[in-house]
Amino acid sequence: MPKPMSVAALRKALQTGALDAAAIAALASDDRAGARQLYAQYQRQQAKLTAERASFTHRLHFEHELWPTYPTIAGIDEVGRGPLAGPVVTCAAVLPPSVDLLLVNDSKQLTPERRLALFSKIMAEAVDVALGIATPAEIDRYNIYHATEIAMARAVQALWQQPDYLLVDAMHVPVTIPQRKLIKGDARSVSIGAASIIAKVCRDRLMDTYDQVYPGYGFIHNAGYGTAEHLAGLRQLGVTPIHRRSFAPVQAALHHEL
Repeated sequence: MPKPMSVAALRKALQTGALDAAAIAALASDDRAGARQLYAQYQRQQAKLTAERASFTHRLHFEHELWPTYPTIAGIDEVGRGPLAGPVVTCAAVLPPSVDLLLVNDSKQLTPERRLALFSKIMAEAVDVALGIATPAEIDRYNIYHATEIAMARAVQALWQQPDYLLVDAMHVPVTIPQRKLIKGDARSVSIGAASIIAKVCRDRLMDTYDQVYPGYGFIHNAGYGTAEHLAGLRQLGVTPIHRRSFAPVQAALHHEL
């Protein structure tokens, strides 16, 4: 009778996903304490994976309802409506029916490390991805809501192929394509969630670059939001070309009232 694998070897195989069905069955009947602990760990992993798969399937139900009639569906989301500086960035993401992105969700619920990992996976699996922006000057001219609509339309228009249908996070895109507005859509639709991650990562990278161009405001830490560091920078250094002059704290800094 062959000697059973050591607990250390079993642990490594479990971590790397190298345990086959026979080895798992043997692990279930192994009377060693360490092996029993590993089997319990395996069961927890499988339960977590089952829950993630069920959640993913639920977050694809809008797409599954639409795909038979609308083969090309774009998820639309924005990042950057609240900051005092920088553009609002939008993304249109078209995913295939075969998409398998279990952990794609609202970008705000993800760690920066998880966002970056998912960014790469989305870009590898997506059929098409495009960005749209509205500049600080356009935000001041049109107001943030309308500027965001314009940026969303730009993202849609920048796709290689115009989609048949849009799933949009809480807004209406001013294009003639059929669409559905979903409140908290980035947590309810994988397509919108994918768009939110792409937009977030791209805008954060842009603000990291702006931190080098305009040091002293903490853009690499706050992405343009009105943190204490950013407000201190406004008081000490004044307003930059990327600040939104229609936003109250920036107006106060312009009038030396901040």
